[in-house]
Amino acid sequence: MYRKAIYPGTFDPITNGHLDIIRRASSIFQEVIVAVAESASKSPMFSLQERKEMIEIALKHMDGNISVQSFDCLLANFAKQNGVVVLVRGLRAVSDFEYELQIGYANASLNKDLETVYFMPSLENAFISSSVVRSILTHQGKICHLVPFEVCRYLQEKGYVCSA
Repeated sequence: MYRKAIYPGTFDPITNGHLDIIRRASSIFQEVIVAVAESASKSPMFSLQERKEMIEIALKHMDGNISVQSFDCLLANFAKQNGVVVLVRGLRAVSDFEYELQIGYANASLNKDLETVYFMPSLENAFISSSVVRSILTHQGKICHLVPFEVCRYLQEKGYVCSA
């Protein structure tokens, strides 16, 4: 039985869809590491520290079997360093499948013990992506229904307009 899993991503910012997958993974695995990628090549809107803070605030009310770590290396190596052989990934739509399949195969080629488990989001979260949230946030639109309440409040404290 697998005890630990990693849920990796940029989480720029964390959304209700991410939270849904974290909640469900934490009910299956004894420990879930939410692994926040540095992802400098993606030019994230929020710093690594801000993204970690948002995740930690969003997870405060959840069980203690979830931790948050950042990484700036190959995910396959990060998994090996943490003694983890299961990755959790989300699939929102068919368009995600091809990309996720390639990433899953690439990770398995780098670490033969690594398995990837795919979660479909709940129906109400199927359309949410961090890029959609960033776009709405950039145009001062309402995002409080797309991100955890605590994250919306965090962003408002940072000067972002999150609700119209």
